[in-house]
Amino acid sequence: MTAAGGQAWETLRHDVLVIGAGGAGLRAAVAVSEVGLSVGVVSKSLLGKAHTVMAEGGVAAALGHLDAEDSPDVHFRDTMKSGHFVNSARMAELLTAEAPERVWELERWGAVFDRTPAGQILQRAFGAHSYRRLCHVGDHTGKELLRTLQNRVTQLGVAFYPEVIVTRLFRDDSGMAGALAYRRVDGRFVLLRAPAIVLATGGWGRVYAVTSNSWESTGDGTALAFAAGADLMDMEMVQFHPTGMVWPPGVRGLLVTEGVRGEGGILLNAQGRRFMADYDPKRMELSSRDVVARAIYQEVQAGRGTPHGGARLDITARGAAFISRKLPSMRAQFLALADVDITREAMEVAPTCHYMMGGVRVDPDTCATRVPGLFAAGEVAAGLHGANRLGGNSLADLLVFGKRAGDAAARFAAASVHLPVVAASEIEEEVARVLAPLRQPLGPSPYGLHSALQEVMTRCGGIVRSGPGLQNGLQQVLEMQERAARLAAPGGTLYNPGWNLALELDAMLLLGEAILRSALERTESRGAHYRTDFPEEDAAWGKQNVVITRDRGGSPSLRTVPVAAVTPQQQRVLAPLTQDVTGRAPS
Repeated sequence: MTAAGGQAWETLRHDVLVIGAGGAGLRAAVAVSEVGLSVGVVSKSLLGKAHTVMAEGGVAAALGHLDAEDSPDVHFRDTMKSGHFVNSARMAELLTAEAPERVWELERWGAVFDRTPAGQILQRAFGAHSYRRLCHVGDHTGKELLRTLQNRVTQLGVAFYPEVIVTRLFRDDSGMAGALAYRRVDGRFVLLRAPAIVLATGGWGRVYAVTSNSWESTGDGTALAFAAGADLMDMEMVQFHPTGMVWPPGVRGLLVTEGVRGEGGILLNAQGRRFMADYDPKRMELSSRDVVARAIYQEVQAGRGTPHGGARLDITARGAAFISRKLPSMRAQFLALADVDITREAMEVAPTCHYMMGGVRVDPDTCATRVPGLFAAGEVAAGLHGANRLGGNSLADLLVFGKRAGDAAARFAAASVHLPVVAASEIEEEVARVLAPLRQPLGPSPYGLHSALQEVMTRCGGIVRSGPGLQNGLQQVLEMQERAARLAAPGGTLYNPGWNLALELDAMLLLGEAILRSALERTESRGAHYRTDFPEEDAAWGKQNVVITRDRGGSPSLRTVPVAAVTPQQQRVLAPLTQDVTGRAPS
């Protein structure tokens, strides 16, 4: 068909549309395809390039292969404790109960995990886990997970649409109608019709200047959900991984897996002192990520940082053979990018924006949003991780809730009696909006505005925050939103990255605003959210989540909602923690 302005679009139809081809999206697609429904997977980049590959350390699952004392109950306690009890107990319960089966399932589909001498899946230690729990493939577990799932969906004949970027979701009161997208290569529009949609679009680390996230992580799916009427939650909770590369500048922020510390790496300041003894003498380098990240930050602020503003991560004591076998990707990464042989010298590392605990608010069991027919799984969804995510829970999250979202979307699609109509006028309106930056003769540069946003978010909404800083950052982001309406990206639709960025900035500016507003609202420090003007946890805030709803004018409107109460059974499992963590303790 053709819009009034002469822009044509093609139409494709599926029972379920999955947006995102990372671990959550592929696992959802498997679930839909296995029940015989038609599923299409839209990928912003090429197949196999999803950000899942950056999850290197392992999948958290209480198999008990190395530590027989481990169990899903202990994993549940660790997850709730790390989340400072503002996470969904039901989601944590489902994750920890179902993760073992999802791992064994991957093994049946061909995943090649590292093994114990007895032939069982090997498990390694990780920060804030009580036992050795992470099932891994060297230091490239995410890549192996993605490879395995890609093989599975290929066997099932799932339809893929690579380098296709969704710009709007269509719906009526009964459910979803589909989505409008364009092909990144040439700008041709595609109308993807489906009664059920699964968002598996990952996070939005590109809002920050230093991040482990790849170029795709701009929060498109979260913004799409919000525009369609879904709620957001916990947006103030941004995880900064303690160890990203520091030097050279071109790779600053690139992830250094927690597996380095899990395999015995230690952190040293510029004076050669193992400083984690001052911050968490019990768990040391294997403390939770928020604690380790702030410790490095504080060492640098105190003048004890390394030349490029970080700390030394040293695993040389383990020996070259061990390092080459256990951490081959890390060794290759530092040799190629920093000319550092980690078997002989320490790595220089510093915190990097890594993961979003907040996102789209979903039902714990089905991953359904408040919009009928719209589901969300993986990093795009909120609830599981609370104030701080345990390492390794991200890959478990993708598998457990990717399947649950796919199952629920398939049920919804199968029960749908009709597909809502999408008016041509709605499509024409969206086409005009998407093409606007190309037709703007003069205006701000998308690149300049993106850099300004990253600088403001890093300075005002980063590892350490304050009320005045957050307020200042919010004012600047609101001013940037006004400038974004006049962005110019001349050059046509053919291979025009400036045009793509101009569209992505709509999402990043919205999410930057959401982070800052939510952080202002939460007047305490909890997990990854640390405010110098409210440096302690507040028991009252331990009973609340910050939720953002779209008001009638389309703007974010904040409110607090009670943290879902734990069940009697969950209380019994959590009982050993009692007052181990300040804030809301199980009652």
